[in-house]
Amino acid sequence: MNAPIHKELPAHLLNAEKALRDVTQSWDTSILKELTQYIEVPAKSPSFDTNWEANGYLDTVLRQTAEWIEAQKVAGLRLEILRLPGRTPVLFFDIPGTRAASQGSGQTVLMYGHLDKQPEFSGWRNDLGPWTPKYENGKLYGRGGADDGYAAYASIAAVQALKNQNTPHPRIVGLIETCEESGSYDLLPYIDALRPRLGDVGLVICLDSGAGNYDQLWLTTSLRGMASGTLKVEILTEGIHSGDASGLVPSSFRIMRQVLDRLEDSQTGRLLPASFHCEVPADRLAQAKATAGILGEEIYKRFPWAHYDCGGSTTFALPTTTDPLQALLNRTWTPTLSVTGAEGFPTLENAGNVLRPYTAFKLSLRLPPLVDAAQAVAEMKALLEDNAPYQARVTFESKGGATGWNAPSSTPWFENALQSASQSHFGASVGYIGQGGTIPLMNMLSQGFPTAQMMVCGVLGPKSNAHGPNEFLHVPYAKKLTASVAEVMASLP
Repeated sequence: MNAPIHKELPAHLLNAEKALRDVTQSWDTSILKELTQYIEVPAKSPSFDTNWEANGYLDTVLRQTAEWIEAQKVAGLRLEILRLPGRTPVLFFDIPGTRAASQGSGQTVLMYGHLDKQPEFSGWRNDLGPWTPKYENGKLYGRGGADDGYAAYASIAAVQALKNQNTPHPRIVGLIETCEESGSYDLLPYIDALRPRLGDVGLVICLDSGAGNYDQLWLTTSLRGMASGTLKVEILTEGIHSGDASGLVPSSFRIMRQVLDRLEDSQTGRLLPASFHCEVPADRLAQAKATAGILGEEIYKRFPWAHYDCGGSTTFALPTTTDPLQALLNRTWTPTLSVTGAEGFPTLENAGNVLRPYTAFKLSLRLPPLVDAAQAVAEMKALLEDNAPYQARVTFESKGGATGWNAPSSTPWFENALQSASQSHFGASVGYIGQGGTIPLMNMLSQGFPTAQMMVCGVLGPKSNAHGPNEFLHVPYAKKLTASVAEVMASLP
């Protein structure tokens, strides 16, 4: 059972009970309805919808979000939809501070989120679908609600919780993009254009991350980087009868295996280039040990493992490790290769006895937080393309990479604010966890605002399954997270 909500707080902080009541009302009466409409729109990120501009889905969700924000009538809020030629649009809002210092040279809170979505993927429950929202047992199912369409709505609800209690607050600006799932390649020009208007950013709030469980507030301490691209092996100009050519013409798939063996040990999954690895900092290792103690076997048991009946008992597929600490490190500080797509293969029902002319794989290489992505992409290209077996045509085409992120050390005020918020709304201490995903903006912001504290949190807890089938938003957790955000903003010195 959760501990009672704290009632005696310093004058500059919120009354936690009222803040949670207010954000709960906003979620129940308004936000859930808005997110239901948002899920219905297939606003896929530009990498997955090359006709995004003509289709207009990104504009639709951006406009819907902007209209809702304006309808909340937040005192002093100014909102703009910004459009640079040929780039996905962004939403920017600016709320003046109500502290004396904030009206002059005080620090700014920057709130971030995104509205673009991953593609549909397969395997959804029969009664669910990526664009078919369904609210069930406190979970809102559908693509994008948790990753991370809720962020703009939660941000404004947190601001309103401050306003409702007349709590003095710093200046608050918001930046909601529509290119995050494509690597945020459109974002930097907007950051450059907005930089003079952002002010002295002292706190960044990014609600696009995960949670180790739904029982406490979780702060993301690191994010992996990513190097991705398409690896293609061509051996023929057209398909030919496999009976006529196999044994003489080498299989493009076998060549692909040989090329990938240069990058990865297929027996262990270890990436072979030493430059793709880095040492885990001592503070992150200590935090991982503590988190392993909290989550235990749930770190790996939460995944939907394949299983089958074997002699009357159920046999489950196994993870790479069952040690909780190593499991955490494997998904946050270890480079890992995934093949996320393939081309050049007919469907099974249309697969005749033909030797295929080429094989293409889409590669997603997750990099440790401290490894430079641009260098990794360049090394991958040279490693995969040079000295191709049988002089096949081997090409690796990448749009670039995104370097990971390691959070700055927490200042005393930030640590205290997080602990207070977690105790107030969850009755438990804050948890610290690295995430295996990538948020390109965080590295940009850390470089641009090196003294800012980074509140990187999110609702992507166990089984929420962002990017995959049956993605859901855990609404009770989202409400408490929203109230926690308000409390931390009120605590900015």
